[in-house]
Amino acid sequence: MTFARHNSGLEATVRAYLSQVHPVFMLPPLAASLFGAILARGADPTVAAVHVLAMFSAVYTAHLKDGYVDFHVRGEDDDHPLTGRGCRIGLVGSTATFAICCLLLFVLVDAIAVALTLPTWVIAYHHAPQLDTNPITATTGYPLGIALAILGGFYAQAHTVAPVPAAFAVIFLVLLSGIKVIDDAQDYEYDRSIRKRTVAVTLGPNRARDVAYGLMLVALLAVVSLAAVGIFPPTAVLAALAFAPVALVARRAGPELATMLLIRGSYVFLAVLVASVWFEPLSNAL
Repeated sequence: MTFARHNSGLEATVRAYLSQVHPVFMLPPLAASLFGAILARGADPTVAAVHVLAMFSAVYTAHLKDGYVDFHVRGEDDDHPLTGRGCRIGLVGSTATFAICCLLLFVLVDAIAVALTLPTWVIAYHHAPQLDTNPITATTGYPLGIALAILGGFYAQAHTVAPVPAAFAVIFLVLLSGIKVIDDAQDYEYDRSIRKRTVAVTLGPNRARDVAYGLMLVALLAVVSLAAVGIFPPTAVLAALAFAPVALVARRAGPELATMLLIRGSYVFLAVLVASVWFEPLSNAL
């Protein structure tokens, strides 16, 4: 039974499956899960590890399914390291791992923890070919997964949903949706040729860019506003100040470079928020 397309054997198979681990897109959901745990204070390492593994399994599922659909179903990609059977077996494995994580969350926490975690797999599995053909769901799928990772990571530790983690989740949903619009604009010509309705295809590249940076601006202003009224720690403003110059530079760049800058800028944004919460506890606001 062959799983890798280009070579046979265990080593080739392992390499083919490892090729579907994309750190640039996988690290944010894992970090978001840990961010939620940090917000809760006094995190249980075992529960945190289970939730992080669930997020990894969900994103890995998305990458496997996306590659399978784009190469084996749609014929859009030029190459893929896994055979069709290899993709399907991988999906079974990642889904089984996610299911085990959900079972553990049910035992270690409760059913609500599972309810906040399960939608991440649903979004991941249905991203292609269902959600990625609509401009709204194609844009918000990944950011919504990040938002749920924050909420789920927090709930798994605190056993409740509080205003502050919910506010952080919404901010990341808005900010990352803006970045996703820019990311999708990289494939504008091709997406238009196959009638794939991303925001760039629906509104045109220029209007889509305005929408994207408008969403980012709303997210940054929300951070500043919530810090000003004492809901977020004052140092959270530094996250907005760190991301804003990146966005200004990215606005003058093409979609590919802009996406690279903005994704890395979002890492800095998250890192500063984590530091601000770590050194200035939010126990009173929570």
